[in-house]
Amino acid sequence: SADIIWQHCTVVLISPASALCETFNIKMPPNINVLRGSCVTIPCSFDVESRFEKYLDHTCKAYWSDSPSFTSGNAKVKPTKDMTGDLTKKDCTTTFNNTRLLPGKKYYLRLECKNDLKYTFKQASVNISVIGTLTCSAPAPCWSHPPALTWIPNRGQSQETLQENQDKTKVKTSVMNFTASHLHHGNKISCTAVYQKNRGSPDVTAETSLTPDISYSPKNVTVSVSPSGPVPENSNVSLTCSSNANPAVRNYTWYRADGDQEALIGTGQSFIVTVSKVKSTFFCKATNALGCERSRNLQIDFQCNETQEGQRLPQRFKTINEEESSKPKSTTQLLRIS
Repeated sequence: SADIIWQHCTVVLISPASALCETFNIKMPPNINVLRGSCVTIPCSFDVESRFEKYLDHTCKAYWSDSPSFTSGNAKVKPTKDMTGDLTKKDCTTTFNNTRLLPGKKYYLRLECKNDLKYTFKQASVNISVIGTLTCSAPAPCWSHPPALTWIPNRGQSQETLQENQDKTKVKTSVMNFTASHLHHGNKISCTAVYQKNRGSPDVTAETSLTPDISYSPKNVTVSVSPSGPVPENSNVSLTCSSNANPAVRNYTWYRADGDQEALIGTGQSFIVTVSKVKSTFFCKATNALGCERSRNLQIDFQCNETQEGQRLPQRFKTINEEESSKPKSTTQLLRIS
């Protein structure tokens, strides 16, 4: 049988830009490809309202974060002056060394000067995704009939070449590019080589596989309520936060939302609230080493237990969530994309 050789994957970032504003504008290219661990330069330019033109000076700095609501104090990425274009000329081109941007996140730019000019460009963001490259190689002892290489499942475009080694032997290589996501975590990918034999003889096959171990921030964050049926006023209900993440979630936090105001009310995967006549909206955040994600809002609406005729009205829950989809966890860690 033939041996098939795996090579490590490479990681590339892609960054689409969104629509522009009429006054404060920012322009970024729709796609940027870069190898994981190397540097990436984001060409960037912006405009400000005419009344702020005079404030563009040497005190201005550019900051990046994965949340549109941030300041220079809590920015996730803080480029130094030599990493950024000339902001006085409206050039926000930024270079990140060793690719500190995380995949699956949208990054926003904030301009801060030591004057009245402080603005976060919420109209546009850089969306980071990952492209993985898998390489499968098999010996080609018969040059006129090299093996046919097949990927299962075929997750993207592949390109095949017949290469010559230093000892003049040849090898058939297939390179497949695919967009890696949390959906691929733990799902086996295999490569099969089929060798043709003489007429009347069955083909010979060789196969190898790997199970991707893909690191990603929390996904599919949902809130469930127990009990889900009607409950009387002043009764307790349990809220449970669930998510899919690798590495596992290390912290769950609970918030009460009131318009634009958000108040931290507790921590832990489960949280107890007391039902009252006051309409309240809750949500949770799940955090791991790669980032955090919040659930959609859960609103608990209370109706009185008794009507004038003495008939019970049901407690009404308005829950905006979906059941967490269970993902198989792999014990084999042959490929890591982080």
